[in-house]
Amino acid sequence: MRVEPPIPAEALAAIRAPFAAMDAHTLDPPVLQPLGLILDLAGEAMRERLILVQADGGAEAALRPDFTIPAARALIESGRAGGRYFYEGKAFRAAPRAGGGFEEFLQIGLEVFEAAEPPEADAEIVALAWRASLAGGRQDLTLHLGDVGLFAAFLAAIGLEEPLAGRIRRAIASPRRLGQALERAAGGEEAARLAAGGQLAELLSGLPEPQAAAVLEDLWALAGIEPAGGRSAVEIVHRLSERAKAAQTPALDPERAALIHRYLAIADAPQKALDAVARLAPKPAKGLEAALTGWERRLAGLASEGAPEGRMRLATAFGRDFGYYDGLLFEVRSQALGDEQPVAAGGRYDGLPARLGANLAAGAVGCMIRPGRAWAGGGQ
Repeated sequence: MRVEPPIPAEALAAIRAPFAAMDAHTLDPPVLQPLGLILDLAGEAMRERLILVQADGGAEAALRPDFTIPAARALIESGRAGGRYFYEGKAFRAAPRAGGGFEEFLQIGLEVFEAAEPPEADAEIVALAWRASLAGGRQDLTLHLGDVGLFAAFLAAIGLEEPLAGRIRRAIASPRRLGQALERAAGGEEAARLAAGGQLAELLSGLPEPQAAAVLEDLWALAGIEPAGGRSAVEIVHRLSERAKAAQTPALDPERAALIHRYLAIADAPQKALDAVARLAPKPAKGLEAALTGWERRLAGLASEGAPEGRMRLATAFGRDFGYYDGLLFEVRSQALGDEQPVAAGGRYDGLPARLGANLAAGAVGCMIRPGRAWAGGGQ
């Protein structure tokens, strides 16, 4: 496993200082995290980035890939209606983009569960990550922005319905997967692929999920199958039900496919990019107008926090590996390190606590920084 070299104590203290000033609860979750939960919340595509472990006869687990899910679980277990969680600890991931192998690295971050207005809360978190990144001493930093929520609003504005819109939206984490999803949807191949071998999905989708899960477990027992991959029968039944519904989705028509491709090609200074999105929408739509207005407020908040407009870029196709983000996305990048090694990153994930069973009115947004990359003397 490739272990990140330590950085000088003075540099680490400077990078940590903006986070330490945020008055948050300290979080120190277990290094071993449940695999099934991570895959259910972050998406199956995340599997290739995880380091898996399994004891004899035990459930599969993953070495802690990040702190966002543990922070949401800590909030729920605390019984509080909201809060801020600061963490500093090691994270572990497979590194397919960096030539393979595994990496262990220090991560510092803040996860915020509060009912503050999203645009202003987003600006506060992005500015926090920017200040901490600058504290590492690099002079070549830029701020890259995206928004899953804006993409969702655009898909709704052009009349794209669920579940097709959801599959296209979720694929934004990977340009390759997004391109494949659009090609399949436009050619009608997605429905055919989902329908192939879909008798089991169709059968189980007609039953209540607890009953369907029991049927699936009986089938496993009869066939002598031991399920692998960290997913329970309930989780598999839920996905099979979604698959049966998705198989009935009409293909993506050429006109809307072209609009989506034009939307995903937008990448410019934030205000110019937002203006291009507004011009592209075929007709006014309340959801899209609200998303664009939110961005006007977000940019005003960033300006008041001191984030430099000249170093910001908004790309509509920008996505991140973790599939639970449903709003703002961002990365702080260094020209010396390249796009594949962000110094800091984060975003909004309002839907995550509810998926964990929380009944909270608070929003959720957070960020993390890798001090080994932020330090100007580092080469990670």
